[in-house]
Amino acid sequence: MERKYPHIFTPLQVAGLTLRNRIMAAPMAYPVSTSEGSLPLEAAAYFGLRAKGGAAVVTVSEGTVHTATGMSHSVNIQMDSPGVLTGLSAVAYEIKRHGAIASLELNHSGKHSNADFIDKSKNKENVRYGPVAEVLENGAEIQEMPQSLIDTIVEAYGNAAAVAKKAGFEMIMLHAGHGWLLHQFLSPRENHRTDKYGGSIENCVRLTLEVLDAIRAKVGLKFAIEIRLSADEVATDGYTFEEFIEIVKLLESRVDLIHISAGAHEGSFDVTHQSMFAERGGLVHWAAEVKKHVSKPVTAIGALAEPAMVEEIIASGKADVVAMGRQFLADPYWPVKAMQGKDEEIVRCCRCFTCMAERMTTGLRVCALNPEIGRELELKSEPAKTTPKKVLIAGGGPGGLVAAITAANRGHKVVLAEKTSWLGGALRAERGIPFKADLFDYVRVKELEARKAGVEIRLNTEVTPEYAAQEVPDVLLVAVGATPIVPPLPGIDGDNVIIGNDLPDHEQEVGQKVVILGGGLVGAETAVHLAQEGKDVTIVEMLDDIAKDANGRHRPILIARLKKEGVTSRPSCRGLRVTSEGLVVENAEGSEELLSADTIVCAVGQRPLRKVAESLKDSAPVVWDIGDCVRPGQVTQATFRGFFAALDI
Repeated sequence: MERKYPHIFTPLQVAGLTLRNRIMAAPMAYPVSTSEGSLPLEAAAYFGLRAKGGAAVVTVSEGTVHTATGMSHSVNIQMDSPGVLTGLSAVAYEIKRHGAIASLELNHSGKHSNADFIDKSKNKENVRYGPVAEVLENGAEIQEMPQSLIDTIVEAYGNAAAVAKKAGFEMIMLHAGHGWLLHQFLSPRENHRTDKYGGSIENCVRLTLEVLDAIRAKVGLKFAIEIRLSADEVATDGYTFEEFIEIVKLLESRVDLIHISAGAHEGSFDVTHQSMFAERGGLVHWAAEVKKHVSKPVTAIGALAEPAMVEEIIASGKADVVAMGRQFLADPYWPVKAMQGKDEEIVRCCRCFTCMAERMTTGLRVCALNPEIGRELELKSEPAKTTPKKVLIAGGGPGGLVAAITAANRGHKVVLAEKTSWLGGALRAERGIPFKADLFDYVRVKELEARKAGVEIRLNTEVTPEYAAQEVPDVLLVAVGATPIVPPLPGIDGDNVIIGNDLPDHEQEVGQKVVILGGGLVGAETAVHLAQEGKDVTIVEMLDDIAKDANGRHRPILIARLKKEGVTSRPSCRGLRVTSEGLVVENAEGSEELLSADTIVCAVGQRPLRKVAESLKDSAPVVWDIGDCVRPGQVTQATFRGFFAALDI
């Protein structure tokens, strides 16, 4: 048959291996390890799901080669631990079981070792090494790495590669980018040594070459080695691209695949991990430029999600392979769907950073759009057989849709009733915002899944106690959502006020000067959007800061974007009344102040529709409330509860 994307699904030979297609699962860490620094059995299911979904290579992150000096996170895989082999073997086996190549990323963090899990008071008690002696901004003292330790670490890389090969891995990714140890030696902004490891490009590359030689000596010639490099350090005093090409040329003969990324450790998180504000494919041009200078295959990254874009990258010769990270959380089956030409069924990662932020707060790995992530082992077995039941779902938001799909796939007869003429619930407010397009598209994909699963969708249908009595469901899932909070301010019902949820339908009415009442996540993202449309925007927020409900990874990027777009933020400021001239507030000093505006957008939050939910509590033998009608939250909570509520039927 003729493939829609033939170039993506053309095999590639790399060091004796055959990649079944041109898609790699980029290195992502499993956020839990044993006391010995090994991977638990749950990790095998976590990484195996990417292989099952069709990736050619699944890369496991992050193997620290020298635990005493190189840990970047408390859950790094400790490659020099006696107990590490079993967990690695289980992961490699699971990846290969599904036909993918198992790859393991090896790393040492250098001067950034222990940086995110040892506080400042303990930094001085931990000897940390980098290319040169220095004091970091957090007060940590770094010692210059002596020759004896360099030799030990080089040997440790080789030993770690030997362990990986013994465990069944078929490829090593050597991390020499993103500001970690090898990158520190490559970078003129980090490496000011005067010995054989500093000064000239040849000297700066020396440590990486020694490491590659140590790895090759342990794994042999027909074992694939990929190297991960940052083409752009995102720093004025970093290496130039011309210098970077010289680095690549010196390394090329020692590797089989060249993975091109960007960014260092500080100040470039949203470059290395492209945010929703960046165009997809924003880093591919670096790979395309490198490919002009080398003969080895090149891997490109850059928040890739569209099969047509990936096909063009491969077909045009910009890269030989593409790697995706977060996209494999949102939809592990991206390759299988693209192979079948079913673009419309792909869930695009919305780049909300929930996956990374959750790891910072709870230590878990989750995905806002895919409730299976982090629970792969639990869900690997088929759910217990159940007697088919009639399930009525009240509400067609994300929670209701996910519940409907899950219940229908288990064999239940599902009716989803939505009182409006459209599905999506609160996500409807995201339509028309370019950087939220992937999140809004999630509704379309889930509607398609629901219909394919046999869910009967009834629009313009409100579930009341009388309607439920007519339908006689065995189970009623109440997902009626929430309603916008409209504070009782004088003038709030004026023609110059737009409720945030209704903004997409009234955007043409928005004047040039806008005040947004409410500086949470929704208000802040709305401000960015309107500012990008050329509006003069001010945010008014009662709390002492803006977007405090945004996750820890997205918030700094969002705050930076607000500043970039020229949005004025007024925290500790309370709305008093709306007039024809704008919004009167009580400012941080306790004085009344008029903020002139043509339009006021009210985005102060959502109130759960508890009265509606409670009116349905006795409308079926089993009734469960899910989503925003319990407590308004983000899509993560709605999809999670909808999925597991359906599994509990």
